[in-house]
Parts: sequence; structure tokens; C-alpha cells
Amino acid sequence: MINVGIVGTGFMAVAHIRAYRKVPMARIAAIANPSGRNLDGNFSNVAGNVGSQDAVRLDMSQVRAYQRVEDLLSDPDVHAVDICTPTPTHVDLCLAALAAGKHVLVEKPLARTAAEARRIADAAAAAAAKGVFLMPALCIRFWPEYAWTRQVMASGIHGKVLDARFRRVAQAPGWGHGHFLKGAESGGGLFDLHVHDTDFVVHCFGRPAAVTSSGYSRVSGAIDHVVTLYHYPGGPTVSAEGSWAMSEGFGFNMAFTVNLERATIDYDIARGADALRVFVPGQAPVTVKPDGGDGYIGEARHFLESIAAGRAPTLVTAADAVLSLEVCEAEEASVQRAVTVSLP
Repeated sequence: MINVGIVGTGFMAVAHIRAYRKVPMARIAAIANPSGRNLDGNFSNVAGNVGSQDAVRLDMSQVRAYQRVEDLLSDPDVHAVDICTPTPTHVDLCLAALAAGKHVLVEKPLARTAAEARRIADAAAAAAAKGVFLMPALCIRFWPEYAWTRQVMASGIHGKVLDARFRRVAQAPGWGHGHFLKGAESGGGLFDLHVHDTDFVVHCFGRPAAVTSSGYSRVSGAIDHVVTLYHYPGGPTVSAEGSWAMSEGFGFNMAFTVNLERATIDYDIARGADALRVFVPGQAPVTVKPDGGDGYIGEARHFLESIAAGRAPTLVTAADAVLSLEVCEAEEASVQRAVTVSLP
């Protein structure tokens, strides 16, 4: 059994609690929030944009509650720390948790800038040498439909990829801390939401040679809507759209289309049970339902199984999260300067 302490008690904490309940080796041992919010274990008023919306209540006779994060980090019964706090806090919390000898799962983006993320990655590398591991919570790599599609692309069963288009768009986030709508802190829709698809693009196709992006600010003062073309010379045409700029009432949508030489794979969460469909010439369209629940469950399982095995997580690393932020920064520069930006 691996005892997990969760720092932060908002929507992401609730999503992670639901996921840990699906992983037999996980036990929620402690929660912490300097504001004191939800330290009674009642999360029934917390909601977000994706995943189960079932109410969560913790049995606080079995869970310790701390208002000081330092007290959670000094709790010898806590083996791993799950950081679900606003982005500007990630550097200090990650460094403190690793220094305390705790394994760390940290929400995306890893930090507000790639430079800050490198500080975490360097600390994670040093800690890994001592058997203490850190993993960024880039859950789309574990989302069953995305993971299944990546496997199909890599297998070559339908030929090479001709183009891939990803979309993740939403109205402005109305839950949790006001930091989301302070672009200097959150990075706006580009860094807090679109980073998922940028990371998945890199996961599938590697580091792009350059990016060409267009976008605008609407709610945060940072870039809240972005459309990017990722340049892969000699490779597929790859693009992604990310947005917090949709009007109130729009809600949230994530989707993608991958066109291969001998098939088209199309995913749209709005279709519910028929979200993932495959179209092959001469055959009836097929609905695919990969196993695995959701990406939060997958990332929690990989994180804890890696710890139990005494090895660093491999499906996503701190170095991966740094690269995704570097690409996002190139996208930001492309929007601001209206030019194509090369990546070193």
C-alpha cells in the first residue's frame, strides 16, 4: 500500500482522489490546503470540466488534514505527494517534497515557464538517483482513446500518418482559484489547457522543427485561444486548437482526427459512447471502446506502479514536461510576433 498526501483541495484533487480509489495499492493518507478549504473531506461542491462528476467525501477518521503543507511533508506515513495547486506554487512545492524524500505527482503545467520547469527536472533527476521519483500529471498520454490511437499510428497497420488535428476548447474556467484568469500566473488557455495537446503531439511525433501559431486573449490577459501548425519536415501535417475563449454555456470539448493512408480515426467526446470511431475504405465504420477508465486513473496507476517497482515513471517524465513548455513558449512567441518560430 502506498500512502498518498494530496496538496490542494480543488477540482484536480477530486479528480485524482477518484482515480486513486480505482488503484488498489493507493491509500489517501492526508490532505493539505493553506486556506483550510475542504479540509473536512467533503468535496460535494467541487466540479470541473471532464471526468466523473460524482460527489466525493473522504472518511476523515482515516485521513489526516493539514493546513500547513510543511506538516504534511514531515508526516512519515505519507509516501507520495500529489500536488494539485496553482501553477506558480509548483516549483517550491516540488523541491520541498523531493527534499523531504517524498515521491511526487505534480499537475500540469509543470511550471509557469520552461526555465522554472528545468529547476524541477534537475531536482527530480537528483532525487531519482536516490530512489525518489517525480512524474508530471500529463493525463492525456494515459487517456484510453488517445493512447489507443497512438498505438495504432505507431503500428503502421493503416499506413503512415498523413495529418493529425487536435482540438480542446472550453468556456473560461469558473471553478477553483481565480489564478486561472490571471494570465501572468496561469499562462492562460495556451499554457493551462492547450499544453495537453502540445504534449500529446510531441509524444506522438517528437520535437517539431518549428511552429506557426495564431491566437488572441479574451479572459486572462494571456493567450486564451491558439491554433498551431507544428512543422515536421517530410512528416505529417499536424495542428492543434486550444481555447478558453468560448462563450458561457459552451462547456468543454476535446476531439481529434487522424488521417492515415488506409484509415481515418475520429474522436469527439461529445458523441458519448460513440466517441472514438474508425473509418476504413470498404468497411462499415467501427466504434472503439478502449479499456482503462480515464486518463487520471491511468496516470495514477503508472505513478504508483513505478514507485512500487522502484523505478522512475517512463510514460511521462519531467524532461517531457519541460519540452512541452518549450514548444508552448514557441507558440506564444509565434502569436505575439506573427512569425514562424523555430525550436532549437
